[in-house]
Amino acid sequence: MTSLISSIRGTLEGTGSDWADISIGGITLRVSAPASSLESIGPVGGTVRLFTSLQVRENSLNLYGFDTPEACQTFETLIGINRIGPQVALNILSILRPEVLATAVESGDVNSFSAVPGVGRKTASRILLELKGKLELDWSVASTPALDTDALDALVALGYTQVEAREALSALSDDDGASAEDKVRLALSQLVG
Repeated sequence: MTSLISSIRGTLEGTGSDWADISIGGITLRVSAPASSLESIGPVGGTVRLFTSLQVRENSLNLYGFDTPEACQTFETLIGINRIGPQVALNILSILRPEVLATAVESGDVNSFSAVPGVGRKTASRILLELKGKLELDWSVASTPALDTDALDALVALGYTQVEAREALSALSDDDGASAEDKVRLALSQLVG
């Protein structure tokens, strides 16, 4: 399913346990988001980008935001399961990052869902059954390149969000000989230009 609003970029005005207020051109949007995404979007007052899913219900419009396109895609896959609504999907993604969820689904690990509010053993089994083979594993932990934490920290210190810094560093070629300083310089050239 393609959302009418695929992502938003604006100034983070505040956050709660499951939402973020983002100001865009004089309008502040309240975006529901999993805790895992809220932890990585950066400080209040900074520029943030969230990948979004607009859900239209009988009498409401709700915008859900995620720090990565994979998390947004996983959310939309989860709400496609019978009797899994947006709140349960957010609860799942607050506890299980998309790559961890994909690994749990492929291995049939029901216990991974034990800490998720609103998901019992029976629901977890149904989720595992219905998601088997539906989640992409090309962005799983096994295929995620290790990022230079010094370079990542430097980009964040320069004002970029964790997500922006990770995306820029991930796009670099796997040159193990490059220093953290070189990686920061290359990542900055991608972020700026």
